[in-house]
Amino acid sequence: MTDTLLPRGAAEPAPDRCFFRKGCNPLAETGRSKLQNQRAILNQQILKAVRLRAGAENLLRVTTNNKVREQVLLELSFVNSDLQILKEELEGLNISVEVYQNAEEAFSIPLIPLGLKETKEVDFTIPLKDFILEHYSEDSSEYEDEIADLMDLRQACRTPSRDEAGIEMLISYFNQLGFIENRFFPPTRYMGILFTWYDSFTGVPVCQQNLLLEKASILFNIGALYTQIGTRCNRQTQSGLENAVDAFQRAAGILNYLKETFTHTPSYDMSPAMLSVLAKMMLAQAQECVFEQISLPGIRNEFFTLVKMAQEVAKVGEVYMLVDTAMNQAPVKENIPYSWSKLAQIKSDHYKALAHYFVATILSDHKLRSTDDEDQQEKIWSQLYDHMPEGLTILTILKDKVQRKQLGKAHLRKAIVYHEEALRACGLCRKLRNIDILQEILTVAHKRSLLKYAQQEQEDDFLSLIQAPDILPKTEHKVDMVSPQLSKVKVKDFFHRLSLGLKEGDYIISVEGMDCKWLGVNEVLEKLKSKGEQDTEIQVISCQDTTASMHNKSATYSVGMQKTYSLICLAMEEDKIDHSKKTTTSKVPFLSWGTKNRQKAASTLCLPSAIAGSSQTKKLTSPFTLLNTENLLY
Repeated sequence: MTDTLLPRGAAEPAPDRCFFRKGCNPLAETGRSKLQNQRAILNQQILKAVRLRAGAENLLRVTTNNKVREQVLLELSFVNSDLQILKEELEGLNISVEVYQNAEEAFSIPLIPLGLKETKEVDFTIPLKDFILEHYSEDSSEYEDEIADLMDLRQACRTPSRDEAGIEMLISYFNQLGFIENRFFPPTRYMGILFTWYDSFTGVPVCQQNLLLEKASILFNIGALYTQIGTRCNRQTQSGLENAVDAFQRAAGILNYLKETFTHTPSYDMSPAMLSVLAKMMLAQAQECVFEQISLPGIRNEFFTLVKMAQEVAKVGEVYMLVDTAMNQAPVKENIPYSWSKLAQIKSDHYKALAHYFVATILSDHKLRSTDDEDQQEKIWSQLYDHMPEGLTILTILKDKVQRKQLGKAHLRKAIVYHEEALRACGLCRKLRNIDILQEILTVAHKRSLLKYAQQEQEDDFLSLIQAPDILPKTEHKVDMVSPQLSKVKVKDFFHRLSLGLKEGDYIISVEGMDCKWLGVNEVLEKLKSKGEQDTEIQVISCQDTTASMHNKSATYSVGMQKTYSLICLAMEEDKIDHSKKTTTSKVPFLSWGTKNRQKAASTLCLPSAIAGSSQTKKLTSPFTLLNTENLLY
């Protein structure tokens, strides 16, 4: 079996071979595909329950019969209970992180991936064929292969492979949608094509005829696929960790791009607040992988190394604390999986505990010797705290054995407190309690800190009133979002034949490679006439429609959903357009064939430009990123 699509027109494959579009194998029975199938089934059950609830609520509003009202209220209670159970099952799929981790990993805390958004099939055939006939005045039957290619590509995007080929396929479809939007989705009319996508967290369907929902959902799935690639990387190797860091940074970049570009997405999982939290979570996971990458060769039990590692791991604890805080803010708190929020809290406490453990190791295992660089140690230590404990100075900590040991025990006590809090939080979440590797890592780290504390001399702790200060987070390997480079995936416009040949309303922008956008009509005519009967290469564009779009907000109708801000924005926008629409006369800025105004096929607002799919070069015959000594710390 291969994952390559047999090109149209090619010879038939051997009977024992199956061909799929590259990056897609819908028949693969993997753990991830089984989860996606369960997600699809749950989405349908949620849709049915939402429709039942909507009908019951409508009946409750209109009925005046008390007996009927009692029956409807009883039915509503059952439906709401079913919805809550289905939502918990969907959350269970979202936290099924074991399926997405690398099978070779032995001792790594699980990372969180995003599940792919599910969608219904879409049939483009009749709407596109009708539009081709009506708008382009061409025989639509000649474009059946192109329409089939588009539908095949969309269907393949529902089951992308978890690698770069899957990413490429999703990006190619996203870029293809740009061509489709320009050719077939004018701003002044609906095409009758209904796009349905299911919310990744709630399972509630979102339906609209606007192509923006399709484009936004594909972007979300690109980001989700990057997260699955990141969690799948082998975190026991340097190259695997580098790939994981890169994947999470790219996922954050895609999610942030989606947030900034599609500002009125109608689905909760693509709301600005949710996308902001998801991007923060991916950057936190990238920072976690950076720490694992630094500590993979082993952490030397050496003064400067331990100071550096304490601050690096404190940075991981800080970013997860910010993620946990963001997840517990409205409106995200209502839809984010509870286990995700708890895992962020657990990781924050766990990594803060490690930071205090490393500092405690410095204080207990290292003494200032005559051969040590006192000035350098004093300088480095000054950057470890934002304030010194009362009554202590840096030199006191470095030279006084008693004070040094007391401060070290204070850090160990703080580490133990953080470890116990992480274990407590893990015990509160049923989903996380069942992840054995997580429980094992937290337990081992806790026991190690307890053992280190027990090894200290048992002097009277009542005399030790020192409180360990917080450790300043610092990293030499800060992670950041990687902006998406969607244009790097080159695609061929399926319907490029629709713009072949010169048509009335096309604009000449070059003749034989010479820019002529700003030349007069007579000058261009002279250049064309001078070629005589020779073949002449000219470049033309089809001008975009500059009429303001009536549907430039991506709002939607969703069964049983509340009237969100996106719906309100759409209503306000349409009302504003209806009351303030003015008639304007368009001016032709470039040399144009003909004087009639013809209806354009573009739905974007921009100046005329030579872009792929709308400009054609034609040749015509007629003119125109552990201790490894004695004791292991990590």
